[in-house]
Formats: sequence, structure tokens, C-alpha cells
Amino acid sequence: METTNAKNGSTTTAPHAPYTRALGRSGIEVSALGFGCWAIGGPWQGLGGEPLGWGEVDDEESVRAVRRALDLGVTFFDTADAYGAGHSERVLGRALGRRRADVVVATKWGNLFDEESRVRTGGDDSPEYVRRALTASLARLGTDYVDLYQLHLSDADPERAAPLRDACEDLVGEGLIRAYAWSTDDPERAAVFAAGPHCAAVQHRCNVLQDAPEMLALCEEFGLASINRSPLAMGLLTGKFAPGNALAATDIRSAPPAWLPGFAVGGGVDPEWLARVEAVRSILTSRGRTLAQGALAWLWARSPRTVPIPGFRTVAQAEENAGALEFGPLSAGELAEIDGVLHRG
Repeated sequence: METTNAKNGSTTTAPHAPYTRALGRSGIEVSALGFGCWAIGGPWQGLGGEPLGWGEVDDEESVRAVRRALDLGVTFFDTADAYGAGHSERVLGRALGRRRADVVVATKWGNLFDEESRVRTGGDDSPEYVRRALTASLARLGTDYVDLYQLHLSDADPERAAPLRDACEDLVGEGLIRAYAWSTDDPERAAVFAAGPHCAAVQHRCNVLQDAPEMLALCEEFGLASINRSPLAMGLLTGKFAPGNALAATDIRSAPPAWLPGFAVGGGVDPEWLARVEAVRSILTSRGRTLAQGALAWLWARSPRTVPIPGFRTVAQAEENAGALEFGPLSAGELAEIDGVLHRG
């Protein structure tokens, strides 16, 4: 697969050739699989001490994992300034190094945090904050532009969104970002950003267990990419959980917020969610796929606009996720079979 240097137009060829997808109407091409960098930010927390990360992480292993993903043809990496209170951006920037121009980098703004204490302190949806946040992200990433800049406040007031969209248009005009998006599960909010000429995507939750037909329809209507967070249902679709599993106190799933179903306070897993995973396991793992690879294949079959961004913390996880590209999407028959098992449609 050839990838284009965003700055000088030169191309490089990855050793593997996974298929690619368009990043909406931006003209940017990405590998059909991206990597989400929330987990590699390490622990961080809210003002009340609630965990917001995925537990402890080895930065050197994170760097190796990013570079292994690059070697396997992954060209899209999604992070946020708040992940690890800036730490994820720093780790990603270091891992990419001189290969920065060969990849598409997405980050987000809107959350306020203290880097030293790694505490989220609030949010800021003002147009004035957009540029300050971007300037800080560029420094942490070690780059002079961001390919996709995303509003990270999923429930921000939609009436305040148009000025934020206009601020992003200004940044596009200055060459500081190439395109922008909103990370939200609300199609009405996403539509406000979609009205902007350089809006390229919406990032939203979508996976085998949590379909998002309205958001996928909006992406089709406006020509946007559907960037899928939680493509593995926060780990449930990896097959690594069983009843009674415990999670570290620094892992958000040990004290799940209201938007995170399937997990219970203390790190338990809801047996009903595990039963749903087991119900579709044989379909997802057919033709030699792992469960996680099958879950990613479901998303590719669900819509030609989807770009799932599973998280990772190790080289092994990077290799397994990237391996899904060798299989491609599920067949139409497999997709219909899963809908039947889950009583959808």
C-alpha cells in the first residue's frame, strides 16, 4: 500500500498491503483500521478520583507497539490531549518520530487537565480555547499540523457548536489542521459540524453489541467517515473476560461511568453481555479469525465508511488487531446471521 507524505507529496510503500478507506470527503486516505491511543496514555483521573485511563502502561512497549503497527501497514492513529493528561500525545509523537508524515494523526480538544497531577479539571467549549489547545497538542506530538482535529466534549451545547466549527475552518485555512470532526454519539450534534466544508468524520461508538444505525446513516448522507471508538466493546469482544474478572483500580472499567455498560463497579462483567458475546463467537471466529478480528470485520461489513480504532498496549495486541486487515470484512451472509442471533433487523 502506498501512503502519501502530506507535506511533500512523496510516497512510501508499506510491507503489507491492507486495504484503505477514505477519511470522508477530505481527500485523505487511511488504512481501514486505525489505532486508538487512549490506553497508552496510562492512568489519569477525574476530580473525584475516579479512574479515566486503562491502568498502568509501559511506555517503551507502547512505542514498540506503535512502530509495529506502522510496519504492518496501519496509517491512522487517534489520540486526545486529555488521554493520560497529555501523556498519550507525547508517547505517540515519540513513536512516530521521522515517520510522522507517512501517517494520519487525529487528536481531540475540549477537556481541561493538569499534566503534573494527571487530573481532568473540567471542559472548555469556547472558540477562543480551540487554538490554545491545538498549540499545546502540536508541541506534545512534535509536529506542525494535525490531520484530523476533533471536539472531545460529546454532550457540548449544539448551539455553541457552530462557532467551534468556524474556528476549525480558520485552522484549516492556516494549514494547522487538514480536517475536523466531533466525537459524539448524537447525530443532531454531529450534523452541526457536518455543515462545515472541511468536516471529514464523526467519531462515535459502534460495535457488534452496540450498533449505531442513525449515525451511520448521517455519515452516508453527509459523506463523512465513521470513526468507530469502542469497536471491541471496551474489551468484551476480545474474549479475555469471564465472570468474576477483576480489574485494576486505575482502570476506568473498574468504576464504570453511566455510558459504559457491560461492566460493574469493582471490575465485574455483566453475564448478560458475556452471553451475547458467546452467541456470536462462532460466526466472528470463522475462517481463522480471532474474536477481536471478527469484531473488526463486522464493522467493515456494516458500512463502507467505517474506520474502527481499537485500543492497544502491547506489541501482541497491535499484531492481532492489524492482522484483521488480512481477512477484510465479514460476508453479507455472516452479517445477516449475526443480526438474526442478536434479534436485530
